[in-house]
Parts: sequence; structure tokens; C-alpha cells
Amino acid sequence: MSTLVNFFQEFGGVLLALLAAVLAALTSGIGSARGVGIVGQASAGLIAEEPEKFSKALILQVLPGTQGFYGFITALIIVSRIGFLSGEVQTLTIGQGFSFLLAALPVIFVEYKSAIYQANTAASGVEILAKQPERFFDAVIFTVMVETYAVLALIVSVLMIVNINL
Repeated sequence: MSTLVNFFQEFGGVLLALLAAVLAALTSGIGSARGVGIVGQASAGLIAEEPEKFSKALILQVLPGTQGFYGFITALIIVSRIGFLSGEVQTLTIGQGFSFLLAALPVIFVEYKSAIYQANTAASGVEILAKQPERFFDAVIFTVMVETYAVLALIVSVLMIVNINL
């Protein structure tokens, strides 16, 4: 038992920071993959009937994918801060590791959920594209509005991560 306690005392901070990076990339990637899939499914029928609308449907489809990039960026910043990329991993206290995990929470949760909400909005935008193609940019604006909160979560997480004292 004391060996396990010693292990977590020595490596627990780094493990928590790595957990933060993994969860940031994982949840945002899952949300984006799901979101891109939702819009792809919504676009399939339209493209079958009107293939000339492919490029506009593709614009709507890629928008929920940005959250995956935000999670990836967050994960890279975390692993960079702790020295994982350079091969010189810093020793972190449990508190420092927990700080990384807390700082990543906005990205972990908001990127996942916003990708799905954005996909639902973009899927509705595909309906606009089908019925009133001249209103396409209205659909894009509705979809981008959801992106605002994904960007805010990224900014909050990054600001907290870069200000953790090591």
C-alpha cells in the first residue's frame, strides 16, 4: 500500500496533468466527430438531389469540427507546459496536476457539448440551404453563434493553463 501511495506522491501531479490533456483531446474529438457526422447525414439527401450545393453543405459540416482542434490545442499546451514534448517532464505536485485538470474543464465539457449543439444548428442550416439557398449565410451565422462559446471555453482554459505556477 505504501508503494502505491509513494507512486502517487511522486507521479500523481504529472498523471493528473496528462489526464487533463487526454480528456481535453478525447472529449472534444468525440464531440466533433459526432457533430461532423450529424451534419454529414443531414447533407446526404440534399447532395443526392442537388449536388451543386455540396460546397455550401461542406462549410456547414466542417464547423462542428473546430472544437476538436480546440481540444487538441489545449492538450498540446498542457503537455508542452509539463515538458512532455521535450522529454524533460517536470515534477509536479498533486496540487499542480489538479490545477491542470481544473483548468482544462471548460474545454473538456464545453467543446464536447457545443460541437453537438453546433451540429444540430448546422443540420437545420442544411434545411435552409435546401429550401432557400439565398439564405445560406443566415444558416452559417446561426451555426457560428454556437462557436462563440467554444472559443470562450478555449480562451478561459488556455489562460488558466499558462498561468499555473510550476
